[in-house]
Amino acid sequence: MPPLARPASVTHVSLPPRQAMVAAEAEVLVVGGGPSGLGAALGAASAGANVVLAERYGFLGGNATAALVTLWSSDRTQRQMTTLPGATTFFPTDHGPGEQVFAGWPSRLVERLVREGGAIAPSLATGYTVPFDPEVFKIVAQDMLDEAGVRLLLHAFASGVWRKEETDRLGGVVFETKAGPVVVRAKTVVDCTGDGDIAAMAGARYQTGRKEDGLVQPMTLMFRLAEFERIAFDNYVKAHPGQWRGVHGLWELVEQAARAGDLDLPREDILFFGTPHERELLVNSTRVVNVHGTNVFDLTRAEMEGRRQMRMITTFFRRYVPGFERAYILQSAPMVGVREGRRIRGDYQLTGEDILSARKFPDAVARGTYPIDIHSPTGKGTTLKRVPAGEAYDIPLRCLLPEGVDNLLMAGRCISGTHVAHSSYRVMPIAMATGHAAGVCAALAARELKSPRFVPAGAVQAELARQGAALDIKSDREIVAEP
Repeated sequence: MPPLARPASVTHVSLPPRQAMVAAEAEVLVVGGGPSGLGAALGAASAGANVVLAERYGFLGGNATAALVTLWSSDRTQRQMTTLPGATTFFPTDHGPGEQVFAGWPSRLVERLVREGGAIAPSLATGYTVPFDPEVFKIVAQDMLDEAGVRLLLHAFASGVWRKEETDRLGGVVFETKAGPVVVRAKTVVDCTGDGDIAAMAGARYQTGRKEDGLVQPMTLMFRLAEFERIAFDNYVKAHPGQWRGVHGLWELVEQAARAGDLDLPREDILFFGTPHERELLVNSTRVVNVHGTNVFDLTRAEMEGRRQMRMITTFFRRYVPGFERAYILQSAPMVGVREGRRIRGDYQLTGEDILSARKFPDAVARGTYPIDIHSPTGKGTTLKRVPAGEAYDIPLRCLLPEGVDNLLMAGRCISGTHVAHSSYRVMPIAMATGHAAGVCAALAARELKSPRFVPAGAVQAELARQGAALDIKSDREIVAEP
């Protein structure tokens, strides 16, 4: 059965006007309960704000749980390469014990996950990448928000913005719920939707995809396999050196299966990771191209194609790869993973050059070390370029402020940057760090009854430091001109 496609000839119908119940009043409203939303809510609440967080699913975590991206990427500057040819670590191990760049709430989240038995503690053996259990993540995230006094609204899909009649300025967000439409009014809103939904509905300018053709990075349906026999796979790797590089490879088996008609993927190799459970793996090998995360017809096709590829990959594992003879699908992600959606145009646009030169900014509110990591928008191939060894790049507060829209901040992968820069800052720890900064700025703006744009960066940095964030601010930094 084919997916429903956008009609060639579109017909529109008029909908009747309606009223919505005011569900809550808040100083800060955070829309989206993924890593960036968690950072924003915790940062705002810790700064003394009355906070409501609204999430479209019945659980928290966003890509960490709904998309099964159950790896918390490295929080250290790169020092040395530790992966050995043929090593079966199942974790990215290209980071030595460099400087920690994610502190404060991101670090506390990891500490809680480890303490609850839901994650492997970061170490040189795992490259400081933290594999975690998504169910434990949901519980820990909820506990942390409860303790911070954040009010939750689950099963609430953001569908519009509410404007103050007297000023026509953003004053809240409309949500679709089983109880009908509801509105949460707020002094300041933080858009943590991933795709910049609130900013776009509020009229902010945005970009999508590559500059030359608008194509975005592919989507991936993540899934977990159970009954993996590690010893058998280790023996295969030792007998076939060069076929496995830490977390990816199996090129010869992929080519063999492709020639036999058993495997047809728009990617060049197989990629999977270890989890906190010995006989379980997280598989990141599906790839769906030419789809946009803001198009419901594309999302439908991506979900269907992702599951078709998942079944094909699992069959490949069982037939061709030693150690997988009894493996089965334990869980597929509740939603296909979207790498790239809207990038909201902000007061500054972060560039790939900024990242690869580890550029510093006086209004820095977050830092990153993750490499430029572009999965080809057209199919096979991945571009990987690293931040200089021992360095981290800054994300300025201006990247969180949408041009021409007041009372709103962005956080996560929808912040202001180019297609190339986005491929680095899209990962979850950086998303949570930008969320932390946006939440703090939103709280300060609400307290002083001013637009976030007029909150001094120094005030945001001081509150972030009080909450434990690591920024490495130097007074002699110069503001880089808009490219």
